Amino acid sequence: MPNERGGACPVAAMKACPAQLGGAMSLFVSFSHKPPSRRKKTVQPPSKKKASRKGPFPSPGAPSRGARPEAARGGATKAGGPKGDGAGKPARPPSKKPAFKKPPFKEHAAAGRPAAPKVSHVRATATPAPTTGKEPQRIAKLLARAGIASRREIERMIAEGRIALDGKVLETPATILTSLHGVTVDGQPVAAPAPARLFLFHKPTGYLTTERDPRGRPTIYDRLPADLPRVMPIGRLDMTTEGLLLLTTDGEFKRQMELPATGVPRTYRARAFGEVSQTQLEDLIEGVEIEGIRYGRIDANLERRTGRNQWIEMTLTEGKNREVRRVLEYLGLQVNRLIRTSYGPFSLGELPSGAVEEVRQHDLIVFRKSLK
Repeated sequence: MPNERGGACPVAAMKACPAQLGGAMSLFVSFSHKPPSRRKKTVQPPSKKKASRKGPFPSPGAPSRGARPEAARGGATKAGGPKGDGAGKPARPPSKKPAFKKPPFKEHAAAGRPAAPKVSHVRATATPAPTTGKEPQRIAKLLARAGIASRREIERMIAEGRIALDGKVLETPATILTSLHGVTVDGQPVAAPAPARLFLFHKPTGYLTTERDPRGRPTIYDRLPADLPRVMPIGRLDMTTEGLLLLTTDGEFKRQMELPATGVPRTYRARAFGEVSQTQLEDLIEGVEIEGIRYGRIDANLERRTGRNQWIEMTLTEGKNREVRRVLEYLGLQVNRLIRTSYGPFSLGELPSGAVEEVRQHDLIVFRKSLK
C-alpha cells in the first residue's frame, strides 16, 4: 500500500515477504557490529584548573546531569561559545516566587460540633490533696513556738487556768489548733511568732536555770537584762556550774537542741581533786555505765595539774543530768569547779560573767540548717 508521500508502505512489504525481512535484519546486525578500535589511548595530563567542590545541587548556570546540549534540542547557542555546554548560557535569575511553607496545623471544629479535646502524653501522676493552709498542731507546741514558754511549762499554765481560747479557759493541753488566733495568756492575746533569736549568756555560779524557784532561790532571770525578750534556756546548768548558757525565743528550736539524737556537742572544763591518768580518761570514749545508767561517748583529755587538782576537758553529746560530775566521781575525783565553754559552734570566749550577747541571724540560720 502506498503511504502518505506516495511510496510503498514498509510495514506492508514486510508482511508480504518474510524472507526479505530476515535478510534485512541480518544485514543490519552485521553493519551495526564494529570491531574494537586498535588505536592507542592517549592519557590526558591532569588539568591545572582547580576542581570545584561538588555539592548536592548544581550551580544555577550549569547543565543538569543527563541533559542534552542546547543545540541538540534545537535551540540557538550564543555566538563564539562552544556548542553543547552551558558556558555561554546566561545564568538563570533566581525565582521571586516565595517558597512554599506548610501552614500550621489548626484544629477546626465542625459547624455545630465541639472540638475534640487535646490528649496530653504526659505520664499520669497522683494529684496531691489540696492543703487547707497551716497544719493543725497541739496548742502547747504552738505556744512554745511563739516563745511563751516550754511545752512542760505551758501544760502547767493550762492546768492553772491561765490560757484561754475565745474567752473560754482551756482545760487540756491536747487542744488542736491551726493558729493562735483568739488565744490569750493571762488575759493578753498571743502575737504571731517572730523569727527565732539566740543569745549567749555567761551564767555565774549561785543561780538556778529555771523561771522561778519555790524556795525563793535566785534564778538566771534575776540576772538577765530587762530589755531582753522572753527567752527560754537550752538545757540546764547546775546552781554551782558556770559558763555558756544558750537562750532562745523559739520553743521548737529549744526542744530540737536538747534531744540526744541531735548530737550537738557540749564542752566542759572541770577542776577536780584526786588522781587520774590519761588512759583512764581515754577509756570513756566507749561510754560507761554507772548505777544502771548508760552514758554515751565522752572525749576526755587531761589538760594540766595544779597540786592535787587537775584540769580536765570533756566533750559529750547527750547532756544527761549531772553527767560530768557523776562520771568524774566514778573515776575517784571530786569536782570543785565546772565551766561549760562551748555548745555546738557557739563558744564562751571572752564574754564576761553575767553578760548577754545575741547571735547574728545569719549564723543562726546556717546552724539550724546543719542540724539533723
